[in-house]
Amino acid sequence: MTDSDGTPDQGSAAPEQKYADRVQRSVPGIIAGVMLLAIAGWLIIDAVINGTGRTPWIALAAAPVFAFPVIAYTLRPAVLSNDRRLLVRNPLRTIDVPWASVEGLKAGYSVELFAGGKKYQVWAVPVSLRQRKRANRTAARAAASGDTTSSRWSVPAGRTARPGQSDPTRAWSDQVVSELQELADTNAANPLAAGEARVTWCWWIIAPTLVGLVALVALIAAT
Repeated sequence: MTDSDGTPDQGSAAPEQKYADRVQRSVPGIIAGVMLLAIAGWLIIDAVINGTGRTPWIALAAAPVFAFPVIAYTLRPAVLSNDRRLLVRNPLRTIDVPWASVEGLKAGYSVELFAGGKKYQVWAVPVSLRQRKRANRTAARAAASGDTTSSRWSVPAGRTARPGQSDPTRAWSDQVVSELQELADTNAANPLAAGEARVTWCWWIIAPTLVGLVALVALIAAT
């Protein structure tokens, strides 16, 4: 097909991203969240079925107060990246940053994103000091033995680094930060990666939690 000026039609998807979003998130956090929700669900259902008086209503009011924060802090956090932007899903906020606006990333005691003159915590990539120390010991042993292959980045291009999968001499959080910084440096000049950072609040987490909290306080005060 051709456009009206006779040039080949590139299609509407031509300027879009080169690859789908890469996703980084904490697997232990997800597992912990699922377990907490399962235990809380069992306790709440038991209270609703077997409770007397206001107990079933208190249990129902407590459900969103517990469930939504657990979802926010364990299941929701994620980091998505492509050739256009970096999207950070924190418990209560979403930070959408085009690569041109990324000023830097740092993994200290936590992973931090610097954009638009502000600093944002990246909840989805927790820093494990124990893992970092173990990686440093592995790197020291590799250096002492003259083994250079064990410290080589081994994740193929386009794939997400996973703990223990790629470079045993670097902690997972440090690997993720390096990968994201490389994407920022590579795509900063991309015209589609221009723009300012946008921050939005996660109201589907905040609103039900507040409503449940008000109902819970009212029910407890009425007893």
